[in-house]
Amino acid sequence: MRMPLRALCGLSISLMSLTFSGCAQESAPVSSSSKGPSTVSQEATASIGSAEKPSVPKDDAASAEVILGSPELTAGIPGEGSLTSDQIQAWLEKPENHVPLEIVLPLGLMAGTSQVQGIADNLMTRAKIELGRQLYFDKRLSADSTISCASCHDPDEGFAKHTQFGVGIAGQMGGRNSPVSYNRIVSGAQFWDGRAASLEAQAVGPIANPIEMGNTHEKAVETIAGIPGYEMQFRVIFGDDGVTIDNIGRAIATFERAIVSGPAPFDYYEGVRPFLAMKPADLDALKEDDPEAYAKYQSAKAAADAHPMSESAVRGRDLFFNEKVGCTACHVGANLADEKYHNLGVGMTAETPDLGRFVVSNKEEDKGAFKTPTIRNVALSAPYMHDGTQKTLEEVVEHYAKGGTPNQWLSTKIKKLDLKPEDKADLVEFMKACTGEFPKIERGRLPE
Repeated sequence: MRMPLRALCGLSISLMSLTFSGCAQESAPVSSSSKGPSTVSQEATASIGSAEKPSVPKDDAASAEVILGSPELTAGIPGEGSLTSDQIQAWLEKPENHVPLEIVLPLGLMAGTSQVQGIADNLMTRAKIELGRQLYFDKRLSADSTISCASCHDPDEGFAKHTQFGVGIAGQMGGRNSPVSYNRIVSGAQFWDGRAASLEAQAVGPIANPIEMGNTHEKAVETIAGIPGYEMQFRVIFGDDGVTIDNIGRAIATFERAIVSGPAPFDYYEGVRPFLAMKPADLDALKEDDPEAYAKYQSAKAAADAHPMSESAVRGRDLFFNEKVGCTACHVGANLADEKYHNLGVGMTAETPDLGRFVVSNKEEDKGAFKTPTIRNVALSAPYMHDGTQKTLEEVVEHYAKGGTPNQWLSTKIKKLDLKPEDKADLVEFMKACTGEFPKIERGRLPE
């Protein structure tokens, strides 16, 4: 791991770059053959000497470092309309599309670099991200070609769905709200109850769920393998294994790891906040004594001024991080989520309540406990909670303020809060100020 310095978004800050190259489990097959891309299996690549592996020109190697959220990663293969085999072949023959990427997280989320999940076992390349993008939006993975991953995790709806429950084939609905599919790169176990140990496992779960995509893994593999553009990509990217359900999961997971929330007004404010307590005389002294530090202040201030938090949001931020209010008991870290499970009392008054994590862990204390969602971009993904019963952020704040819904397994972190109406409004404004831009994503351009 190396620690390059970069100037990001006008702020002179240190970024941690994760380098995951040289993993023998996965190769970067490249071909210039006019007869079609050649394949190099993972096993074969691991057994040959480095001199025999496909070489990458220096200029292409330099492009391996990338800030997640860069639109180039999710823009799709250039062109219009359905993807032709010739376009896919031309894309696959570019060496830079197979170079394992050195991932840099964007401002704000970058503080969670040490929490990055899954990349060591499933290297990120441009080719694999693009393959995952195609699969994410392809309804042919479902039994009746009506439902894709994006149907319940829609970019226009905060990568979730503005319905109480996810809607699958034939209009069927489950009993849980669609969780978000962004910032998963810093998340381990998936689903509200954490039943999928990895993003790869989560990606293929809905395919065989009878009320989601309603397919079988075998049929989905057969369908994808029967599409020449997909068969070509799987063969080049994954070697002799080609199209398998595991490789479908690996591709979709790689694309989902490329979906991150960009810097929010909250992040820019945090950059300048240490300087705000300084008096004008202190700033004048800083300018005289430490020009470099003063330049950082000016850069941070300019960025914060360009992406301002309202006074209400600033007050909400102070409440959010106040121990008496206790939001950070669960909403902590770069993604403002502790990756743990808590009983908030939501849905526990039902005749047969959803027991959440307990069904997976079989631990008494996990009854009615569900995974903490991220606060980042939460304003875009209403309704809220695992059962979608809370339609607005105001309702969410009110639920916490009253101390949740009493039940035998209520989390000890939940307590009644003495909040004034303006405090509640400020907390909502702070959550809205945690909204950053998503990367632009091509939603069409699927193989013919």
